[in-house]
Amino acid sequence: MPDTNQSGTAELIIDGRRYQLPILEGVEGDRAIDIRGLLKDTGYTVFDTGYKNSASCSSTITYLDGNKGLLLYRGYAIEDLAARCLFIEVAYLLLHNKLPNREELESFRTLLEQHALIHEDMIHFFDKFPPNASPMSILSVMVNSLHNFYPEMSDDPLKNIDMTASRLISKIRTIAAFSYKKSIGQPLVYPRNDLSYCGNFLNMMFDTPVRPYIVLPEVVAVLNKLLILHADHEQNCSTSAVRLVGSAGGNLYSSISAGINALWGPLHGGANEAVIQMLEAIHADNNDYKKYIAKAKDRNDPFRLSGFGHRVYKTFDPRGTIIKEACDEILSLLNVRDPLLEIALNLEEIVLNDPFFVDRNLYPNIDFYSGIIYRALGIPTNMFTVMFALGRLPGWIAQWREMREDPETKIYRPRQIYIGSPPRKFVPLGERT
Repeated sequence: MPDTNQSGTAELIIDGRRYQLPILEGVEGDRAIDIRGLLKDTGYTVFDTGYKNSASCSSTITYLDGNKGLLLYRGYAIEDLAARCLFIEVAYLLLHNKLPNREELESFRTLLEQHALIHEDMIHFFDKFPPNASPMSILSVMVNSLHNFYPEMSDDPLKNIDMTASRLISKIRTIAAFSYKKSIGQPLVYPRNDLSYCGNFLNMMFDTPVRPYIVLPEVVAVLNKLLILHADHEQNCSTSAVRLVGSAGGNLYSSISAGINALWGPLHGGANEAVIQMLEAIHADNNDYKKYIAKAKDRNDPFRLSGFGHRVYKTFDPRGTIIKEACDEILSLLNVRDPLLEIALNLEEIVLNDPFFVDRNLYPNIDFYSGIIYRALGIPTNMFTVMFALGRLPGWIAQWREMREDPETKIYRPRQIYIGSPPRKFVPLGERT
């Protein structure tokens, strides 16, 4: 387990008996009451729906402070990484706990180039999905199937982890781009070693035999930034799913597939898609955004503003601030006139200045503008969550590796409070009424 310091004890009194529970403190002052011995010592468990108050692990990877709007990867501020790094640099950082030097970065880049292709037999898998299949379902299946083509992890999951991590990070963009090409009936575009990681993905998505795609460095830069902002975010739903499957001994491929499926949920990775759907609904309703502001304030109306607020952040999402600037820049560069952008700007101005929303800490989050950027780049709405997965993959791998290397890891096994029937006498079929 990564180092934690005991900074005192908490006293728990049950039925007149006193129990001393250690208080653990992280490097940034975050504190937790250690209840690992609670059931054994007292016979009691804790009840925490959704684990809102429970730390499932200690970690060296990501730190966030929702009250200060602070996000760190391996100790580095997200603002610095997004402004000054390539996505593959951040991926290396998450995997190795250090930013790469030039030699290490070049070696990592070479590994990604070597593993960009997928096995030709896997290409036939795409033909078996119906044309309207969700790209996320395809991504999950294809990632899980990689284990059958590269089974070397079975004996020692950590022995070839660097090779496996590089393979996954490289191949997932190929799988994602191929799934899109298949869905629109266009020929597949294979990866090229002369293009960058993000440039390669864009080319595989949009190049055609009749209209070659021009890889603009400014577009590559904004995609790098988007992927960096999504690269990790502590113990969220999908990351917890990766750790949970991995805790049972699941291989990296199956664990990542579980993370993809968790991310697929509309309350998690589907949030940026929900923003676009909301903006489109307002646009179809004569751009009457004030009507939807009123609906959001109405307690009896189920409508909620998508892209505002966050379960963890109680102030600005630092990623939201970065991505808004990126959105303004790329729309100006590409000369995009997106009617949804004006609606988004109007919503943001009202929300940031209305006490109703300010008092509830409903600030724009990362999902609010990311969908608009993806639209500007030509990425369809049903691929938004796939883009999220591409960015989050290095974080998932780092979390899985940390979990497997921690000698204190136990198979995840939450407890429950049973509220069903008490013991009942069995009644034979012929006697039941």
